[in-house]
Amino acid sequence: MKKWFKSGSPWIWMTGGAVSLSLVAVIGLLMLIGWRGLVYFWPHTIYEWQISENGKQEVIIGELYDEELVPSSRIRATGVSLPENVGEVLNRYLVKTGNREFVPLDFRWILETDIKQRTEPAALAILERTTNGNFYGYIQHLVVDGKPLTDDVHNVLPEHLKRVRALNEEADDLQKGEIGSINYQLEKMRLKERKLQMNNEWTDTAQNEFATQRAELGKQYQVLEKRLFELREQANHDTLVVKDMRGVEVNIPLTQVLDVTWPNQMNLLQKIGHWFHQIGKFVSDEPREANTEGGVFPAIFGTVFMVLLMTIIVTPLGVVAAVYLHEYAGKNAMTRLIRIAVINLAGVPSIVYGVFGLGFFVYMVGGSLDKIFYPEASPNPVFGTPGVIWSALTLAILTLPVVIVSTEEGLSRIPSSVRHGSLALGATKAETLWRIVLPMASPAIMTGLILAIARAAGEVAPLMLVGAVKLAPTLPVDGNFPYVHVERKFMHLGFHIFDVGFQSPNVEAARPLVYATSFLLVTVIVGLNLTAISIRNHLREKYRALDN
Repeated sequence: MKKWFKSGSPWIWMTGGAVSLSLVAVIGLLMLIGWRGLVYFWPHTIYEWQISENGKQEVIIGELYDEELVPSSRIRATGVSLPENVGEVLNRYLVKTGNREFVPLDFRWILETDIKQRTEPAALAILERTTNGNFYGYIQHLVVDGKPLTDDVHNVLPEHLKRVRALNEEADDLQKGEIGSINYQLEKMRLKERKLQMNNEWTDTAQNEFATQRAELGKQYQVLEKRLFELREQANHDTLVVKDMRGVEVNIPLTQVLDVTWPNQMNLLQKIGHWFHQIGKFVSDEPREANTEGGVFPAIFGTVFMVLLMTIIVTPLGVVAAVYLHEYAGKNAMTRLIRIAVINLAGVPSIVYGVFGLGFFVYMVGGSLDKIFYPEASPNPVFGTPGVIWSALTLAILTLPVVIVSTEEGLSRIPSSVRHGSLALGATKAETLWRIVLPMASPAIMTGLILAIARAAGEVAPLMLVGAVKLAPTLPVDGNFPYVHVERKFMHLGFHIFDVGFQSPNVEAARPLVYATSFLLVTVIVGLNLTAISIRNHLREKYRALDN
């Protein structure tokens, strides 16, 4: 046994066991997050409960969200009377009733002792709406231009819903595209006009030119606005009449309906298709209802855009710093002190970087840019406010030590004979670095970038101070010149998780979205890392000959 310990085999087994346990824990966590998140998009069965609560008969329609065992004593302590023959524990069910404009809460608990009957009517439908969440009930008929249709709703509704959806999408594209572009041009003209006035360059000629441009834009705006009103009016012709759990018929305009499903009538293949459809909408749509409904596309776009911008900034800074420290700086106490400082920067809490970014980048640098280049926008800031550029710069400073250390390690692995051979053949030191050393060190540089991307994509605390917001009205990239607006605020998946999980007024509705968004964030980080790893492997194979 003593000889076995001295051989080092126990430490090998302990290391392998620790790595295996870590992998199992990580995979298990990802599977849990994925399961709790992706099951949210599955079309669940809709139930109709006949209950008797405190002698009052009531009908409840909704989805079964959760169930738990509760001690009977705890229920009685709340003032609820229970039958004498109830056991020590009983089941209670969490039901999503929706229809939040007609009920106080769209989630409620039901005790098993109150349930008289539970059925699964095939006619029950789910209406996914733009506002007020889902609506559960029985679809009675479809009203078109004030006249109810006698045809089967299942046959005629998809066609009408598709038409209304197309009209709404055209109206939204018109409002966000051409009309938004005109508003953007008018705002630019206003700022330019004010700048001319501040510089005492506001002449009659300029005034006439601006008046002509405004008149032309006004004509275009009126035409587009008329078209927008026509589209909205065409979409408002159809109405659904639905009977809810109160037994009351409710008129729901088809413009508010995004989708209609009858999950109790679906077979397995239909449910799988609907599941993929819901996931696609979650990834591609915009959020609604304080981020508790809809999709997360702006957050995905903002996260990827910010990480790419951070990568563009941190790569040259980190590589240049590492090259200087390893290739040019002297081996003295000052260089050692700088290296220690770089290593210690990696241990600074991220929120400190956020405070630094807010004070230095936003207020000092951004405020100075506004005073120098955008005085006409005062008192409204342009760059002197949190935005995606300041977020990228802050995270670039945060991840800079990782890139520097990784690049230095890659440079140290290159034999001195390679440098000396290049210099002996007549190449300058700069040419040697650019054509020989850096290509050979490129896999190490990519390793540093992989670590930087993994950390930057998951950071939230500094972004809350320097750029990320709950809901951004526009994306940092659009069709208006200069097309890339780095001064704008943006949405981030990490901040979205924080907002939905801890700031949502409806905790039960937000809980599945927290898991779904978390799984999506992990997927985005893995996708970015895999892309960087593939680039690193390509570079490693490309410059492998230089190692020999």
